Amino acid sequence: MTENLTADLDALARDLDAEHVFHSWSAQGQPPQLVIASGRGTRVWDHAGNEYLDFSSQLVNVNIGHQHPAVIAAIREQAELLATVAPSAVNLARGEAAKRIVARAPSAHNKVFFTNGGADANENAIRMARLHTGRDTVLSTYRSYHGNTGAAIVATGDWRRIPNRFARGHVHFFGPFPYRSEFWSETPEQETERALQHLRRVIESEGPASIAAILLETVPGTAGVIVPPPGYLAGVRELCDRHGIVLILDEVMAGFGRTGRWFAFDGYDVTPDLITFAKGVNSGYVPAGGVIISDEIAADFDERVFPGGLTYSGHPLAMASIVATIDAMESEGIVDHAREVGAEAIAPALTELAEKHRVIGEVRGEGVFWALDLVADPETREPLPAAEMGRIKGALVERGLLPFTADNRIHVVPPCVVTADEVAQAAEIYDEVLATVAV
Repeated sequence: MTENLTADLDALARDLDAEHVFHSWSAQGQPPQLVIASGRGTRVWDHAGNEYLDFSSQLVNVNIGHQHPAVIAAIREQAELLATVAPSAVNLARGEAAKRIVARAPSAHNKVFFTNGGADANENAIRMARLHTGRDTVLSTYRSYHGNTGAAIVATGDWRRIPNRFARGHVHFFGPFPYRSEFWSETPEQETERALQHLRRVIESEGPASIAAILLETVPGTAGVIVPPPGYLAGVRELCDRHGIVLILDEVMAGFGRTGRWFAFDGYDVTPDLITFAKGVNSGYVPAGGVIISDEIAADFDERVFPGGLTYSGHPLAMASIVATIDAMESEGIVDHAREVGAEAIAPALTELAEKHRVIGEVRGEGVFWALDLVADPETREPLPAAEMGRIKGALVERGLLPFTADNRIHVVPPCVVTADEVAQAAEIYDEVLATVAV
């Protein structure tokens, strides 16, 4: 990299971080040591120039890759023109961003409410659903993550909701997960049928007239890249239609190329009422997210005030980055590339790893959105212990690969621009490390 990127700056960054930075989802007594100073495409560097292949996409958001020149130029040009503006004003960049987003959404979804990220997108989608229906309860799955704001964290199904349960009106249910079925299913078709029956009974037990929304990640991400079995999402849509329930699909992680489609739900027979997004819409270059709103729900607020807003809703730097990202993804065929590299490089590489290593219980995913489910016992599918997962993560980083790990899984989630050669390089590193696991 450049001459001024030195190890001294790495040491300074670590010292400042340890002294002053309070990290999310972490005990603070063991500050992180990995320094990231710069990046390009699928690779990042520390100040000393040590290189890492980023197969985490940071937090599964750098879909277009690090430092895409068109997006960086758009942010710079917008900053020189107008760096910020009140959300009540009309701004061309905001309109252009919304136009590009709804162009990829289903018909009859023509309005976008912009937020600062995925959590407040889900927060406001829940609010819209409650106002639209006049109901209170929100159903969501146990295997989910929807963000760290008041309602979003309680809608989340994993452990993080437990110390944060201050919001009302949330009920959880089990979604489909064929590999670790809650329903003793033996086929994907059974999983769909039984999971829908379970949801049907939850709706009946809670009282359909009390339920405002069902909130689902189209493909649950942090929970394990759980691709829904055939017919499940269509079945949820039918239940929502039957009972007047709003269907919110959370596309924060799965959207904008991650599954090899603009939206993950494009691969399933389902149209949601509200769509939440963030992350990949501009690869996180500037914080941004939002809710794509059906015309029916948007019309509720033609004369009625929507009781929500954010100072930085539709921030011009974020909007410029969205416009540039979507345009670059379109002109460079990045979404199609994500689908092809997933099918032609990632899937075969991970399947080959699973054939070699008993620790891999299942490979699942699509596009550039994959998980290796690691097990201590392939027969019982007992998850690999946390201590061993920590060792694996450290070994991957030592070999120059940044992994995304969650519970007993390695999530293989590189940027959409990853090449087949880079997939092969990562597979060699996974292979070397997994060979050290005794199962």
